[in-house]
Amino acid sequence: MEGTKLFYILAFVIIAIDQLTKWMIVTRMTELQSIPVIDDFFYITSHRNTGAAWGILEGQMFFFYIITVIVVIAIIFYMERWAKEKPLAKLALAFMLGGAIGNLIDRVFRQEVVDFFQFFFGTYQFPIFNVADSSLVVGVILLMIIIWREDSSKEKEQPHVNS
Repeated sequence: MEGTKLFYILAFVIIAIDQLTKWMIVTRMTELQSIPVIDDFFYITSHRNTGAAWGILEGQMFFFYIITVIVVIAIIFYMERWAKEKPLAKLALAFMLGGAIGNLIDRVFRQEVVDFFQFFFGTYQFPIFNVADSSLVVGVILLMIIIWREDSSKEKEQPHVNS
């Protein structure tokens, strides 16, 4: 647990930043209000989501509670077991833990998730997201790279057998 404490602190910092930014959006903007940061590309837009990414499974809060609790337990388990001697893996899991808990707090206390980062790529509008979503994505991508690298190194270690 000692070697993992720093990563739990990182997860807590992510949760705090996520909740602070969401509180700022909720208290300073009306829903759907949009502030241009970079015209035609990046806006801060106050948006609410009762589903998951792209609004899928809208209104299924109980489902999200159950899944998120399972995910949080799994992340903690893997952080304590599999990633015990793998700081990069613990980093990925800390990002995922912070993101999962950040959005869970919204679902429990607001019955919706506050989103606000909005990007446009030409005519395409990327789904509006938040700090917790970003943290989850960074964690998942980092974890995929770690697993891919582990698999690649295992393949190199195994001798090739000709048949």
